[in-house]
Amino acid sequence: MSYFDELYARHEDPWGYTSRWYEQRKRALTLASLPEQRYGSVLEIGASIGVLAEALADRADRLLAIDVSSAAVERAARRLAPLEHVRVEHHDITRGVPEGPFDLVVLSEVGYYLGDALPGVLRSIRDALAPAGELVTVHWRHPIEGLALDGDAVQSAVAELGLHRLARHEEEDVLLEVHARDSRSVARRTGLV
Repeated sequence: MSYFDELYARHEDPWGYTSRWYEQRKRALTLASLPEQRYGSVLEIGASIGVLAEALADRADRLLAIDVSSAAVERAARRLAPLEHVRVEHHDITRGVPEGPFDLVVLSEVGYYLGDALPGVLRSIRDALAPAGELVTVHWRHPIEGLALDGDAVQSAVAELGLHRLARHEEEDVLLEVHARDSRSVARRTGLV
């Protein structure tokens, strides 16, 4: 049994996505940071029990939610079952990114678990982005027992991808960034300037 499957065996919602204000607020910040109102194809990596995927589904024509934990995938699939445009799959991102292209990829609270595989995974994510694709990364900034990387290290690796940073939200606890192939701001994209 994997680390994550053991965690899900002990807790229905290990990180408190449905109960903690911190998680609810972070989800709202993530959604508010998205430059586009709607996306054709969205990939959420590390979807856990599907809470963020459920919110992202309102802004996606197609959404693929993946997780390495079979227990998480089962719970996410139950939550997201009514949404016909959403697929939930068991997938280990270190073995490759699902076939794109994706207009939006969300990597939230996953990067530091990837260790030495992180740079290669990030390059694969970049390569799976559509021509105007965007990558949103959200990571906890405090040290995590047993992990060599923290959120700041993940964001530094993302900066090496050569994408344009459109937005950054930084707090003591969390760092959120939006990176894109298209460097134009929301105002420029929508003709305000």
